[in-house]
Amino acid sequence: MPATETPAMPMSSAVIVAVRLTAEELEALDSAAKRLDLSRSEAIRAALAHYAA
Repeated sequence: MPATETPAMPMSSAVIVAVRLTAEELEALDSAAKRLDLSRSEAIRAALAHYAA
């Protein structure tokens, strides 16, 4: 899904979590998301799934 689209997620299952990132962390996140053709949220969820596995 292109990064400009919002993935379908039922609002009842969505929770907003705010995090602080350094400029370097944000750049790395955006770079990875672009490389993988994901939104920031999708990239964070994928990283969390990988880390928690």
